[in-house]
Amino acid sequence: MDLHCFWVGFFLFSGFWAVAFCDQDGFLSLTCGGTTNYTDSLSISWIPDSAYISIGNTTTVDYIDGTSSSGAPVRFFPVSQGRKCYGLPVTNVSSLVLVRAQFVYKNYDSLGKPPSFSVSLGTAIVSTIDLRKNDPWTEEFLWPTGKDAVSFCLHAIADRGTPVISTIEVRPLPQGAYTSGMEDFPNKSLRKSYRINCGYTNGSLRYPLDPYDRIWDVDQSFAPFHVSAGFKTQLSFNFSALKEAPPAAILQTARVLARRDVLTYNFPLDTLADYYIVLYFAGILPVFPSFDILINGDVVQSNYTVRSSQVGTLYFTLRGTKSLNITLKSTSFYPQVNAIEVYEILDIPEEASSTTVSALQVIQQSTGLDLGWQDDPCSPVSWDQIGCEGNIVTSLELPDIYLRSVSAAIGDLLDLKTLDLHNTSLAGEIQNLGSLTRLEKLNLSFNRLTSFGTDLENLVSLQILDLQNNTLQGIVPESLGELEDLHLLNLENNKLQGALPLSLNRESLEIRASGNLCLSFSTLRCNDFSANSSIEIPQVTIFTGKKHTEHNQLAIILGAIGGALLALVIFFSILAFLYMRKKRTEITSTERAVSDMRNWNAARVFTHKEIKAATNNFKEVIGRGSFGSVYFGRLSDGKLVAVKVRFDRSQLGADSFINEVNLLSRIRHQNLVCLEGFCHEAKQQILVYEYLPGGSLADHLYGPNSKKVSLSWVRRLKIAVDAAKGLDYLHNGNEPRIIHRDVKCSNILLDKEMNAKVCDFGLSKQVMQADATHVTTVVKGTAGYLDPEYYSTQQLTEKSDVYSFGVVLLELICGREPLSHSGTPDSFNLVLWAKPYLQAGAYEIVDESLEERFDVQSMKKAALVAIRSVERDASQRPTIAEVLAELKEAYSIQLSYLASHEM
Repeated sequence: MDLHCFWVGFFLFSGFWAVAFCDQDGFLSLTCGGTTNYTDSLSISWIPDSAYISIGNTTTVDYIDGTSSSGAPVRFFPVSQGRKCYGLPVTNVSSLVLVRAQFVYKNYDSLGKPPSFSVSLGTAIVSTIDLRKNDPWTEEFLWPTGKDAVSFCLHAIADRGTPVISTIEVRPLPQGAYTSGMEDFPNKSLRKSYRINCGYTNGSLRYPLDPYDRIWDVDQSFAPFHVSAGFKTQLSFNFSALKEAPPAAILQTARVLARRDVLTYNFPLDTLADYYIVLYFAGILPVFPSFDILINGDVVQSNYTVRSSQVGTLYFTLRGTKSLNITLKSTSFYPQVNAIEVYEILDIPEEASSTTVSALQVIQQSTGLDLGWQDDPCSPVSWDQIGCEGNIVTSLELPDIYLRSVSAAIGDLLDLKTLDLHNTSLAGEIQNLGSLTRLEKLNLSFNRLTSFGTDLENLVSLQILDLQNNTLQGIVPESLGELEDLHLLNLENNKLQGALPLSLNRESLEIRASGNLCLSFSTLRCNDFSANSSIEIPQVTIFTGKKHTEHNQLAIILGAIGGALLALVIFFSILAFLYMRKKRTEITSTERAVSDMRNWNAARVFTHKEIKAATNNFKEVIGRGSFGSVYFGRLSDGKLVAVKVRFDRSQLGADSFINEVNLLSRIRHQNLVCLEGFCHEAKQQILVYEYLPGGSLADHLYGPNSKKVSLSWVRRLKIAVDAAKGLDYLHNGNEPRIIHRDVKCSNILLDKEMNAKVCDFGLSKQVMQADATHVTTVVKGTAGYLDPEYYSTQQLTEKSDVYSFGVVLLELICGREPLSHSGTPDSFNLVLWAKPYLQAGAYEIVDESLEERFDVQSMKKAALVAIRSVERDASQRPTIAEVLAELKEAYSIQLSYLASHEM
């Protein structure tokens, strides 16, 4: 920007003369949904937005915005996949730009439902717009440019309506502006909270008085004492030290407190965040006032002096606050201030690597489709078909797209953990995957692949390999047996035959091989095979000699059959003997263990007859799971119980069941469901628990007779505190320590007073060694609650329970299930959807049934501990004891809030 323009505006402060000398270099002013160019009353030129976005519908609203009195255009975006983004050009890529956008609803669709949605700049979610609260809504950001364009996007929030926008403005800012004092906050952007012109009373000032078109508002709404009407002068100043180049008209007025020695400004803040504050001072008085500057009661600058005809700027940063009080306390003469700016400091997520972006662009081109992949693949939200961890692409899913071959560019995605290319018409040899050494799941099913190739042997992290329904031929390569982490290999419905590598014959690996010509771990080869034969059907080839007669051949065959039958009889007799001896040993051991258990005096031993009587012959089912069913029961003494009966296939070995009962019998805590007794007879494994009439937390949140309305925020917090107490006992109050391993809403039960208890320790693991950091075990749990680090490493820790409990907290806050297929793909996973909004203080995603009847600070504290609990890196998660402490504080804050509102 030509500084000549600025000085002309200063010396000719009579006002709008300056416009004749100022240009609008770098200005971009878009009317969203507009069709014609026009110039407004400030001589700013506006153009339609059609050159900067290719999607969205347009309409008009009856709205007076200072530029139009009626029929103002807007652009709205019905729910659909893909990003709704503007590409905004930037003239100076080494500086800051001001981006200002206005959003207007005004019931343009006659539905009377103002929408809520989020907006992003570059890779950052920068705000959540809620037109239920303000209509219109204006947002302004200072964005550090590094490219010749910036992406400005609107993101729908599930069930919150259609995003809509009215105008977008881009303005270049002075070189080096708004960077002083930000050294401890690298890679940040700024969201405007306040920009005020102190001491001025005649409305807002902007272009052309401010050649950068910043809007400066009057200050009367923020200072509690207005004993001065402000002070105005026409003095000249040296502006060379002010990087922000505030306009002369702003510095020529000040708020001067003539009758008091303390000047105070109170600024309400809508988000708990870090803030950047700029204070401007100009010596427009004939005296030299000195004063201390306090922010939220703390002295941040002592004895600051404003000298005549001089200007100065002070910069401050404030961490983690939701209120702002700026006080100037006089030490000599009277305090004064000329202008104040307050900005929320926003994180800018790192971009994905250029190699990754280039590879994905090549892959998109190879599909021949427009997949909507633009800008960064991971931020602010990941592309469709893409999954990310931070700025790293870890998942690529392109099922049902015509590919024919695996693109070589896929091999450049070195951090991939999941690759799904099923039903993509792949043919020939498996190739171009050898570099994906971190790949854990590979799905190439339902294609026309004929050969394994050699790439699979390099996939050393592979856990799941799905090759079903291809045309793979020949034998299974020995190299697959060297994949030590592989626990599922699906080869069904191919044309494979021969012996499977013995290295695949291990307990931890599930092999599915039906529908092939002949596959077996046997060393015997198949001669006469059928396309319908499978691994369960052994086949034997009998060779004949050339010199034998047909009679001799028949005799040999019959003899071989007879010998084989005799061998089978002997073999099964031995098996039967061993089985009966083992059974007698087990019965003896079980009887002895049950006898010992009677002496524990902790859990009652029920007969199967007693269980049948209590449950009225298992009449009323009150729950079902992978373990079996739960029945309502009433004991002979009238006590109500829940009776869990294991399916045959879910039954434990006798010793394991006895150990489980022993463990459950010793757990006694007010927030853990109590084991009343058990039954272990007649091939039954039955556990009898206390009955809680309130049902599960899941029933109240999502059940067919859901009572979400009755679950107030304070009640939800009480339930969370109770459940956290139960988990804390398992982790820290019991010896050995116990990891629950299946924390979820359906395993949190409520009594008639709505007190919560954690139940179902069927998947729990004991940590036997006091100094052990984890337990290595097969992954078990419930989708949506499963700790991603536990899933990838099979190392179970207490932090795995913390992750699952963090998901429960998000359910309590947002009122939706962990996994859902409603709304947009970005909202399917609760953790991935809610985390960025809650980090940005976007409480618009809070469960609507709460109707904002909550203290924001209480909600903030609960939300912060929830998003910390679901960090992918377990080391970044709090302990359950720390979670409990934070929830107790949130609960206490909400109680105080309710008490104050009842008075």
